[in-house]
Amino acid sequence: MRIIFAGGGTGGHLFPAIAIAQETLRLKPDAVVSFVGTEKGIEATEVQKQGFPIHFISAVKLERGWSPKKLFENLKLPFRWKACLDECDRLIYQEEPDVVVGTGGFVSAPMVWAAYEWAIPTLIQEQNSVPGIATRILAWRADEVHLSFESSRKFFKRDHVFVSGNPTRRFEKHDQQTARKFFGIDAKRKTLFVFGGSLGARSVNAALEVWLPELLQKFNVIWQTGKLDFTAVESRVGKKENLWYGAFIDRMDIAYAAADLVVCRAGASTLAELATLGMAAVLVPYPFAAGNHQFFNAKTLAENGAAMLIADAEIRSEQSKRKLIETLEDEQKLNAMKTACAKFAKPTAATDIAKRVIALAETHSWDDDENEE
Repeated sequence: MRIIFAGGGTGGHLFPAIAIAQETLRLKPDAVVSFVGTEKGIEATEVQKQGFPIHFISAVKLERGWSPKKLFENLKLPFRWKACLDECDRLIYQEEPDVVVGTGGFVSAPMVWAAYEWAIPTLIQEQNSVPGIATRILAWRADEVHLSFESSRKFFKRDHVFVSGNPTRRFEKHDQQTARKFFGIDAKRKTLFVFGGSLGARSVNAALEVWLPELLQKFNVIWQTGKLDFTAVESRVGKKENLWYGAFIDRMDIAYAAADLVVCRAGASTLAELATLGMAAVLVPYPFAAGNHQFFNAKTLAENGAAMLIADAEIRSEQSKRKLIETLEDEQKLNAMKTACAKFAKPTAATDIAKRVIALAETHSWDDDENEE
């Protein structure tokens, strides 16, 4: 059984694919798993760290916007698409996959499309509440579509659509006070955990820096600044009691365990982690995400009492600071948010999707294809 995963560009598209691939191998140890990506995406380095081989293709990307430069680049799209499909055809001929799994990003579209042309079973996993363009187009060709949110069903008028959840990495459980000691902060104080991904979230960082003096009077703060802002933050903030900050946090499991409230962006993978752990969160959607999907992700949780939504343009306001502090001080509200957030959890997502991947692969035979030819 041979399986190809196609997805990347960002961690939000890649890490669910890795989670499914790992679970597939746990269930089917003799399966041969590989990835397809581009040399510019996060997959170029992360996939091999997880022990999987990766094939690179020159995937094409639709440029959003109406500038002359972007319009000119989009005029080349049909020719680039054809060249990319040719690369995928050669890869399919070489690897002979029994199923192709697409998890989003512009790298997944040509691979899933080519697999359909070869009559190879395909499965799509969509992370966001508002599906991307590629998912909506490919859904008509894929054998199965797996969603993270029940509200996403309305975008698909077809059978074989499942709400399986968004596969997440597994976290160890830790005692809260022990987790706080790990970061060198007061074990008995309530703790705010702020992060914005590996690069950081500049607007969130700017707001938190202004708020720090007041926050640190009552609370601990764990702050992942991202690598772009760390040096500047370090030069201005210096060392402060009950504050830990750094460019990156390797032990996210311990940071989550230490926290009473999280402030973060609203990427699908982050929300899946929050739900799995049952965390209370203030979500600040990245305003330039494709299709504004982070806003709709956050809106889904906020409307169900599972999180608080604050627009990026409003995060620096005094009102936002007051809301955050009041939430941290309100134990009843924190617990209500945690309970509501946990209802969105799909802890068996990776297992459920992996089983479907294996089932689809078992329906395919390259010998049959050869006989048909």
